[in-house]
Amino acid sequence: AGRWTSVDLVEGCLGRIAALDRQGPSLHHILESNPEALEVAAAMDRERSQGNVRGPLHGVPVVLKDNIDTADGMNTTAGSLALEGSHATRDAFLAARLRAAGAVLMAKASMSEWANFRSPRSSSGWCSRGGQGLNPYVLDRTPCGSSSGTGGAVAASYVAAGVGTETDGSVTCPAATMGLVGLKPTVGLVSRSGIIPISVSQDTAGPICRTVTDAALLLGGMVGADPRDPITRAGAPHQHRDYTRFLDPGALRGKRLGVTRKAFTGYHPGTDARFEEALVMLRELGATLVDPAD
Repeated sequence: AGRWTSVDLVEGCLGRIAALDRQGPSLHHILESNPEALEVAAAMDRERSQGNVRGPLHGVPVVLKDNIDTADGMNTTAGSLALEGSHATRDAFLAARLRAAGAVLMAKASMSEWANFRSPRSSSGWCSRGGQGLNPYVLDRTPCGSSSGTGGAVAASYVAAGVGTETDGSVTCPAATMGLVGLKPTVGLVSRSGIIPISVSQDTAGPICRTVTDAALLLGGMVGADPRDPITRAGAPHQHRDYTRFLDPGALRGKRLGVTRKAFTGYHPGTDARFEEALVMLRELGATLVDPAD
């Protein structure tokens, strides 16, 4: 609508990070901001003013988990002081795709150090570079998952969208814990090149956003066949620039969904009430629930 420029957005995001991440509640979700962010945003604004809009991500600030390479002034360290000062010489494939889509790679988000593969008793959301990340909604509760910084940054409205990575729960758990939408794509949809790895068969990057539509938009900017990651050739038939065309408000009609009450209820009456509200909504949308309570 023309009410905001990309520079306005980046300045607003940087202001919110300054107010909440090391001051105020001190959420500890951002390790560093991109020193080139305002310059990139200004370039995207010039393109827009000349009638060149690359797509829905044009000029939009995005944070990346700190295990994703960016060939700019930011480090890539997996949250570890052992890699501080490590600057990638080329972008991860997904980072290059996002730049091409016009996104402003604004900051590196904190994470559970080495994606939580350092101790069976490690604290989720802690790393030696950034300290303990906090859940913005309940400061004494876990932000969950190794993509905790990405989830926390989106939940605290530093940015509208971020990229995490998942081996087992590192995107979906912070999304679930902090009221967000997190998607772990099928391995092969998003390239793994330029990402500090854990498991060749399980690792993938995925979007963490506030809405399903935003997650679909961000995913479209990330996917693609990458010569450095041969498995992405197998995913080529499912790589689309616009996943929003698959969003169907009637998609739950006729679907059978199991309700795992034992795992999710009985801990807090307020949470139980919201759980029941969600079940009512699913039924109203046409789903058939297989519920032990019925």
